[in-house]
Amino acid sequence: MELKNIPFGVTEWSDVEPTEHKGDTGVAYWRTREFGNIRVRMVEYSAGYLADHWCRKGHILFCMEGELHTELEDGRTFTLKPGMSYQVADNAEPHRSSTAGGAKLFVVD
Repeated sequence: MELKNIPFGVTEWSDVEPTEHKGDTGVAYWRTREFGNIRVRMVEYSAGYLADHWCRKGHILFCMEGELHTELEDGRTFTLKPGMSYQVADNAEPHRSSTAGGAKLFVVD
């Protein structure tokens, strides 16, 4: 990743209007900033959230609160707790997330 033409800036995430994204169950609220082709998000998943699709987008994801379960299309599963992260490339390993009790994430993609 090469970050170019992005002046120094500060984001007050509570000032960024959330957008709602429904899952098969539950809902995700995204607060999104875009810097060229880099998308940065603060994502909050409700309790009982299950993604409605297999994601093929690459991410660097950091779990700030709660617990996030990520299932890969090949059947492997991973659990993130606060302070843990994962990274995956575009079109590398389709994945989908769920959470029983909710989670708050910081995502760069």
